[in-house]
Amino acid sequence: MVVSWNWLREYVALDMSVEELEARLTMSGLNHEGTEPVGDDLAIDLEVTSNRPDCLGHIGVAREVAALWNQQLTIPVATPAESSESVDQLTRVAIECPELCRCYTARVIRGVKIGPSPAWLADRLRTLGIAVINNVVDVSNYVMMECGQPLHTFDFARLEGRRIIVREAMAGETFEAIDHKTYKLEPGMCVIADASNPVALGGVMGGAESEVSGGTTEVLIEAADFDPLSIRNTARTLNLHSPSSYRFERGVDRADIDWASRRCAELILEVAGGELATGMVVAGESSVPREPIVLRLGQLKRVLGIDVAPDEARQILRRLGLDERQADDGRVEVLPPSWRRDLQREIDLVEEVARIHGYDQIPEDVGVPMSPSARSRDDQVIERVRGVLRAAGFDEAMTLSATDEAWSGAFSPWSDAEPLQCSTAVLRRADRLRRSLVPSLLGARRTNETLSNQVIELFEIAKVYLPQSGELPTEEMMLAVTSGRGFLVVKGVIEAVVRAVHANATLEAVETHHELLDGRKSCELRLGGEKFGFLGEVSEAGRELFELRGATAVAEVRLSTLIAAADLIPQYVELSPYPAVTRDLSIDFDERVRWAEIEQVVRDCGDELLESVVYQDTYRDDQRVGKDKKNVLFGMSLRSATGTLTREEADAVCEKVVGQLEESLGGRLRT
Repeated sequence: MVVSWNWLREYVALDMSVEELEARLTMSGLNHEGTEPVGDDLAIDLEVTSNRPDCLGHIGVAREVAALWNQQLTIPVATPAESSESVDQLTRVAIECPELCRCYTARVIRGVKIGPSPAWLADRLRTLGIAVINNVVDVSNYVMMECGQPLHTFDFARLEGRRIIVREAMAGETFEAIDHKTYKLEPGMCVIADASNPVALGGVMGGAESEVSGGTTEVLIEAADFDPLSIRNTARTLNLHSPSSYRFERGVDRADIDWASRRCAELILEVAGGELATGMVVAGESSVPREPIVLRLGQLKRVLGIDVAPDEARQILRRLGLDERQADDGRVEVLPPSWRRDLQREIDLVEEVARIHGYDQIPEDVGVPMSPSARSRDDQVIERVRGVLRAAGFDEAMTLSATDEAWSGAFSPWSDAEPLQCSTAVLRRADRLRRSLVPSLLGARRTNETLSNQVIELFEIAKVYLPQSGELPTEEMMLAVTSGRGFLVVKGVIEAVVRAVHANATLEAVETHHELLDGRKSCELRLGGEKFGFLGEVSEAGRELFELRGATAVAEVRLSTLIAAADLIPQYVELSPYPAVTRDLSIDFDERVRWAEIEQVVRDCGDELLESVVYQDTYRDDQRVGKDKKNVLFGMSLRSATGTLTREEADAVCEKVVGQLEESLGGRLRT
């Protein structure tokens, strides 16, 4: 927000230096970005946060200055002279989409003379970097920069039926804006129309057909309040942003609409002449009731750590425009002004007192009582998960929560229901809320491949949205990974993640089938007998869909299952001082036997002597091993906590393992 020094002092006395003004505004929340001389004026650039749309006009900034220096604020009364003709006889306004437009007002001036703006008006706009058009258009821009309320002026004679209809855009409807570009509109966008055609895109930009030009003699002044989300979506979809849309996106003061309309009419009469019809056409709700807020004065000391006198605190709130309803020694009840919709809670009032009193008045070493807090169980588990993945060489990714239709359908292991569709795409065609993180991660992998990154190891922890019939979607927190190191490495990483939160948790791998995954190198994961997730290498068809150049493995697991199974109490196991004995076993199995089954049998037979079992290789040969047969090579590490194992003790464990593998899985020891 750029403000003019000369313009600002029309509302409040600027007895301080420019440097002092800049510093104090910065400390109070309006960060100073820079100051540039423009003629005999100064253009002061202030950063206005999204919660303070009241400061997107000179009067709003002047209110801040008046509160900071305890100065008198002067706002023009705005009492334009009216003719005997009633505006109700000239035009009508109808709102057909109250969810998109909450309030719409119109005034009509007849007999205006379009021409250049006077020097004082043109100079003010040039200081702010706003183009000078003509006296009527310049007045509407002037008032917007004065109070923060966007306005629009129509050539009243060019409105068919001489009426305004505020409605939702129709599918495929086109609109030519004042930038003389044609835009294709979509449902959900707010259109200002006359009896037959769109004449403006509500809250964003006016239309070429109804713009004020040299031949205009009658003007309709629009002052309205549009839904911020609708304006934001419209401006983003059409890539059509304007000073008006910027303000409507953040919200305007509905109680200020009448003043802005009167002020605009007053200045048009001054610079362009004409006669103003009596009254104003109003459609919708013109005011919003506010709820009072109670400030316990003792909270100032508790939160800020300093003493602020009760009288000073109450005076600060009055200077900010808060209407005091009740007060006693320990509390004060106030009603926030209409332009401060960000004030809703007691802590908001504490912040207001602090910033006007001065943050620089709070010592750095002030003692503020603090109570200890503990991380939740969820946070502790997620922190451990992140630690394991970073140690394994993975980088954390953050992707969008929406994908396009093709990617959404490529992998959805948690739900067969149709994904929820967004009314406005987050990116081009990305309009489906994701039911899995895997497609988004594969998209990130493709992007990295196009940038010739050699190592692409990514993980993401985020929500998926699983549709439910007639209800809000179930939001599940998931962990997904993508790696170029293959199926076994990713499986090992998931096992390490599980062991990090529960050393003795049982992770099973069972057969599964998904078109995105290679059927020979994929599985469903179960934790404690419950469905936990999926793991596999991406199939050739999957790589083609995501335009991947190289092989990749992916996994996705449900974090709620991991959190429920977590044992977060640190475990201690005394290390054995005795050496380990290793044995390698080579055993033939049927092709259908999975490694998970083999591993489970080995662990069950090893008892307390088995320290680890490690898969090494699988060998297939129809002649040497047999058709539909495979040879699995794995190693066992045995160790005793009470003494050195003898060869006989180690051989006994091996014989027990081989015997059980033969009995339960049909294995045959290869000698």
